[in-house]
Amino acid sequence: MATAFPNHLPEIAQCSGLCQSAMRRRRDPMPVISVENLTKSYGDVEAVRGVSFVLEEGEVFALLGPNGAGKTTIVEILEGYRSLSSGTASVLGFDPAENQRTFKERIGIVLQESSVERELTVRETINTYGAAYPQRLDTGQLIDIVGLGEKADARVKTLSGGQKRRLEVALGIVGDPDLIFLDEPTTGFDPSARRQAWEVIGNLTGLGKTILLTTHYMDEAQTLADRVAVIDRGLIVAEGTPDTLGGRATARAEVRFTLVDRSVESLPVPPALIDGSTVEYHTDDPTTLLHTLTGWAVERNTLLNGLTVSRPSLEDIYLGLTDGESP
Repeated sequence: MATAFPNHLPEIAQCSGLCQSAMRRRRDPMPVISVENLTKSYGDVEAVRGVSFVLEEGEVFALLGPNGAGKTTIVEILEGYRSLSSGTASVLGFDPAENQRTFKERIGIVLQESSVERELTVRETINTYGAAYPQRLDTGQLIDIVGLGEKADARVKTLSGGQKRRLEVALGIVGDPDLIFLDEPTTGFDPSARRQAWEVIGNLTGLGKTILLTTHYMDEAQTLADRVAVIDRGLIVAEGTPDTLGGRATARAEVRFTLVDRSVESLPVPPALIDGSTVEYHTDDPTTLLHTLTGWAVERNTLLNGLTVSRPSLEDIYLGLTDGESP
């Protein structure tokens, strides 16, 4: 596996293509994506049922949902590859259904799976794809962005799975797009490769790119996304930041620990749940509760073993919103 990606963003930001892209964005203050009451039906089947959301410049917006929830349909409509049934969708000020060349030049798409010529080198592959764009990123700088400097002249067939995925990201952004669609960018990766891929995506956001991400991984959404929308049965059932989604920030805290040499009955506050010598509290005010419990423990020279304080995880919230369906 290749080493972690280098950070050459100060040098990269000086390239003329990126400067021109930034000037384009400053002249275009409207939302990058605006969707209102979007629906899509296939006969009697409603795949998308009145979805609305806005994606601002520079954001990473993640779509989460079970298989068949409508994520792919929404993304394909926004990419211009599928028509909507009703509602409106604006992407970079364009109607994606019109499939204009100028629109296509301003978006980048990284599919979950793609086919790249195996006998070409990394550099040759990027140059071949880049030749189709009137404005493109410099090959050497792009190789640095995706962390393939040591593999620039290696043939595609010699790359690892993670390295090939980085090359696919490079091909998706070679045209210096303002908006990037990432479809399940780390599916099938081992933990190390996933974290390296996250660094690539971090480099893209450092360049001011706007990203619409679909993912099956809660930790990926937590790490990368500024905002998350959970889609279930064609509807957005919750939207917010990863820390506030579904009321997560204000959800009751869980305090849990095990008593060593004291009885549960001697605790100053009765617990909500008891499992042998392990107790659990649910509270809206963990600070006050902890002050009471730790003060009691210190006075009695006893331990609260394994003391933890937690709120519902993003996965807990997700499963509650989707009736326990896995993404």
